[in-house]
Amino acid sequence: MRVHNFCAGPCTLPLEVLEEVRDELVDFRGSGMSLIEMSHRSPEYEAVHEEALSLFRSVFVVPADRTILFLQGGATLQFALVPINLLGEGQRAAYVRSGTWGKGALKDAAAWGDAYAAWDGEPVGFTRMPQAHELEIRTDTRYLHVTSNETIEGIRMASFPDPGVPLVGDLSSEYVSRPIPWERFDVVYGGAQKNLGPAGLAVVVVRTDLLERVRTDLPSYLRYDAHAAKDSLMNTPPMFAIYVMGKVLRWIEGLGGVEAMAERAERRSGAVYDAIETSEGFYRSPVDAADRSHMNVVFRTPSDDLDAAFVKEAEGGGLVNLKGHRSVGGIRASIYNAMTDEGVDALVGFMGTFRDANG
Repeated sequence: MRVHNFCAGPCTLPLEVLEEVRDELVDFRGSGMSLIEMSHRSPEYEAVHEEALSLFRSVFVVPADRTILFLQGGATLQFALVPINLLGEGQRAAYVRSGTWGKGALKDAAAWGDAYAAWDGEPVGFTRMPQAHELEIRTDTRYLHVTSNETIEGIRMASFPDPGVPLVGDLSSEYVSRPIPWERFDVVYGGAQKNLGPAGLAVVVVRTDLLERVRTDLPSYLRYDAHAAKDSLMNTPPMFAIYVMGKVLRWIEGLGGVEAMAERAERRSGAVYDAIETSEGFYRSPVDAADRSHMNVVFRTPSDDLDAAFVKEAEGGGLVNLKGHRSVGGIRASIYNAMTDEGVDALVGFMGTFRDANG
């Protein structure tokens, strides 16, 4: 029996996608071999690769003047590649230090060039995102980096800022789950393992005209233009992750695309937040209501012991991976695109039962 998997990453995947992968794994479409045994130069894989690129563009409504790259290293490698490719002589980079991943992005950028925090959420305990007027953008700033959703702290940037400089966005845990104002962004990136497929793949969307201005005195793998010139086939790509992602994108397309995913995310996370707010204080979320994540719902019971009991008893009922991140504790329900409505309903029901038994 399959459980309801609330893991923060790798994500739960649509059952129909997993069944398709199972059926094709040994003999891919009559080829006599598995896709993961094939050459990445084979016509079979090239068709998979091109379909995934096309689907990502259409489902996420990526403009024609953007180039889509499939890269290894996950989103974390992009913490370095963004400043390496974008920062020119005498330029600096601004970062919203909004939580664990925002901190990591700033730290890696500062190891390469002049990077600073345009806003720091640490004084408020990383419980909210900044107001537009709180962003402090210095002169000669090339871009402002934002993490749209902090998976550990459970906070979300409800609307994207327009700070007067281009944006760079880490959308890892919100990829293809909300529309974005593409005209504000020079680069958007994210790891596939939060919403789109297996770990091992980062999808990077870069304004195409920027590729003519990136540094050319770098090792080839660090250059966005080098990957673009080879259609993300400069080296052997993460073929299996791309293959599965293509199937997930087709599944999302069938449900109505990114707009449908945004409605789905708001509705399902809202059901869990309603259970928190109507619990008469038994459950509490540390996040400001306006900035609560639609992907990662973090909350607590009245004590650490009850938090642990909640996680253990939930697991016994088929609700797994609800333990909060080790750095913050508590409870975290990650409700990514492929989480079923039945899973959310089961969680909300368990929350009521657990409260009645322990309140």
